Amino acid sequence: MAKPARLAQICRHPVKAAGFEELDSIELTAGEPMPLDRRWAVAHAAAPFKGNPEGWERKQAFLRGVASAELMAIRARWDEAAQRLALNHPRAGTITADPESPADAARLVDWLRPLWPEGRPAPDRLVRRASGALADNPEPYVSILNLASNRALGQRLGQALSIHRWRGNLWVDGLAPWEEFDLIGQEIAIGAVRLRIERPITRCLATAANPETGRSDADTLGALEDGYGHQDFGVFAVVASGGRLRIGDPVSLP
Repeated sequence: MAKPARLAQICRHPVKAAGFEELDSIELTAGEPMPLDRRWAVAHAAAPFKGNPEGWERKQAFLRGVASAELMAIRARWDEAAQRLALNHPRAGTITADPESPADAARLVDWLRPLWPEGRPAPDRLVRRASGALADNPEPYVSILNLASNRALGQRLGQALSIHRWRGNLWVDGLAPWEEFDLIGQEIAIGAVRLRIERPITRCLATAANPETGRSDADTLGALEDGYGHQDFGVFAVVASGGRLRIGDPVSLP
């Protein structure tokens, strides 16, 4: 490690592919994904299920950033007291809705329509699972990413890369570039929480989009492949022992 490692950023994404939210703290539970992360998703008209999914569904059933760079520029804010979600986009403006209200859910889907490309199955309905997340994987993963790796890739591309291209949960500062891959198969501690590092995260073209502009402007996959021989960025982890995480918490490695 270059310096003592710490937790630098906590992020979640209440609606899959439609908004990132920055947090000061979060309570994690053993064997569970991050609370409210990918709780909802927008199914398109060709989704292979009706209503809400009975369990986990493949990502191809939902709106995704890989199909619309515009979605990557949405910011989210969850109001816990009011149980309402605010989404903001530089061109679409802001919408505030209760995702559990059918009328509000329909308004939210309508708000997303102009950000979705014509020629693809249209946004159809906001859905959620009875429990668990509508993430890209059925496992209850929390993602851990390394600020030094992001800086190293940005230097290779000749531009600064927003961390929100990667849609990660926990960002760590103080590791060497790509040191996160050396931790696969081991447990780390962040504050009072213990996490077991499971596997690397293989990336898609959604990461080419700039979350400030909603425009594709960086060949992230090409830079990963040419520079490192893979298209992985960040690692998936399972919460082994839960507790509250706060920005600034120390990271203890094996």
